[in-house]
Amino acid sequence: MRRRREGKTNYRKRKAAIISKLPFVSIFISRKNILVQISSPQKEGDLSLASAHSRELIKFGWLASRKNIPAAYLTGLLTGLKAKGKVDRAVLYIGLRHFIYDSRITAVAKGLLDAGVSIPIDEEALPSEDRLKGKHIMNYAKHLSESDKTLYKERFSDMIDKGLNPESLLEHFEEIRKKIIESFEVKKA
Repeated sequence: MRRRREGKTNYRKRKAAIISKLPFVSIFISRKNILVQISSPQKEGDLSLASAHSRELIKFGWLASRKNIPAAYLTGLLTGLKAKGKVDRAVLYIGLRHFIYDSRITAVAKGLLDAGVSIPIDEEALPSEDRLKGKHIMNYAKHLSESDKTLYKERFSDMIDKGLNPESLLEHFEEIRKKIIESFEVKKA
């Protein structure tokens, strides 16, 4: 029970994931990045079938935060496209985290679903399309730019320094999503 004491493993949830005999999706969210991994439990240890890290989004031109809801969705989409042909169905294993509707975890699940990986999840738990695309971030940026310029520059300094206007996040998201999908269509052909 050492891993439980260290806050790393919920053995009850892990047992349920293993009994399902399906690959499971693990999501790790750090202070700056998101890691999504699809693993298959084996006697010798878990076998990783596909994984993606939000830093990989930089290769596609992503300039926004790598830990927000749009980045979580894109990382899930990237993982799902990498798993194409290896994994058709999987279960979500969140370990010691609590399942929260409309969160980064559910955004990753939506990305996996859009990539073709079937995950048993309530549709109401998934974020709306506007939220996945970052419309809430754009609205917040607009509000701050009109009301408090210093806070606006402080909160969005990383994006502005990289040359991305926070109010144009929606178009940027669509562009990156299209690049990710096209890169996997080229590999298939």
